[in-house]
Amino acid sequence: MFKSITGALLAFGFAGLTWAQQIDLNKATEVDLDAIKGVGPVLTKAVMDERKKAPFKDWEDAIRRVKGLGPQKASKLSEQGVRVQGSAYALTGADQKPNAKAADAAAKSAPAKN
Repeated sequence: MFKSITGALLAFGFAGLTWAQQIDLNKATEVDLDAIKGVGPVLTKAVMDERKKAPFKDWEDAIRRVKGLGPQKASKLSEQGVRVQGSAYALTGADQKPNAKAADAAAKSAPAKN
């Protein structure tokens, strides 16, 4: 009983360490980038190629220079621990795509114009 409880606690502990790991876009290896959910070989190559030219100054610089890296992708990567110069990406209101369901609900609840 004690061994199984200890094993479970260790497994959860290591899983928590893995999840909380932060990866800097300027320092990550190809293997590091490929291991991130939502990053494939094409995006990895684009990041590596742009990084050879100059390190990324911030998320906006990375988004501007890397084809395939937009605000939504940057937000999802940041949620997984990806950082640029130690900073997480903050999705701004202008970057968010409008939610179709929310727009439909708002339209239905608005008074009809005559």
